[in-house]
Amino acid sequence: MPFALTVKSLDVTANAIMSLWDQASAFEDFPSMRALNYPPHITFAIYSSPAPSDQAAIAILERVAEGRPAIELSFDRIRTFDGPPLVLWADPEPKTALRDIHDQIHAAIDPGLCHPHYRPGSWVPHCTLAMRICADRNTDAQAFANAFCGGLRVTFDIIDCVRLEPLNVAAESRLRSAVTKKS
Repeated sequence: MPFALTVKSLDVTANAIMSLWDQASAFEDFPSMRALNYPPHITFAIYSSPAPSDQAAIAILERVAEGRPAIELSFDRIRTFDGPPLVLWADPEPKTALRDIHDQIHAAIDPGLCHPHYRPGSWVPHCTLAMRICADRNTDAQAFANAFCGGLRVTFDIIDCVRLEPLNVAAESRLRSAVTKKS
């Protein structure tokens, strides 16, 4: 069964991305991200057949999450993957923590088993906003992306292993909350 390793946001800040989902869905034949019934996320790897075992993936997930703080990302730009169909996505900054997790996963699991778009050298960190832009709405979707003013900050607080088709969480590890100092 295909599965993915992701970092997701169950934090209240995820509402900012979900609002973008709703705006971007105006360019789709149906709201693709809401249809997933899964929170805003960034995918590090997708495996199908042949694939590492769920146990191997869960072990690396737990190792990567151990002691790691939640990841706060800014989204100041919306970009596109050309498709077809055109895909809208929010561009996260900074990418350092994301690249570190991606590197750890692919150091532990043969990158050759991963979907080519998620392999080292090909992977583009992104938070998908809409996956099914209608061809006749591409220009409007691109204008929406270009008009985005940014300023979103979202905390990604859980790394998980998600089985696909149908989507369900096989395992998850909560990232450590950021500690704030009192003055």
